[in-house]
Amino acid sequence: MSALARDPGLQPERTRLAWRRTTLAFTVAAVLAVRQVVRHGSVTAGDVVAFALSAVVWLGFLAVAHRRIRTMAVRRAPGAMPVGQAVAATACTLALAVFAVAIVW
Repeated sequence: MSALARDPGLQPERTRLAWRRTTLAFTVAAVLAVRQVVRHGSVTAGDVVAFALSAVVWLGFLAVAHRRIRTMAVRRAPGAMPVGQAVAATACTLALAVFAVAIVW
């Protein structure tokens, strides 16, 4: 059986849905960071910087996720995720976790 005749089944759809769920979870984490800054009462410069950096990281992750979802929608077999996109998604996830700790701390 050749690679062109391969039937991927629902795998691409599951992967697209996983990216959407991950994006939703990332958005919830960013909204909770905003809530924490607003509820904290006394907003420090560190809180504002951590919030601003979290927003930038959130936008970066949305860009990576959108690019991957769009690639999967256009091509039948998109192949493995490029290393640069994988590194960017991982860096965004780790950075959001660090900024969230900075906001809560």
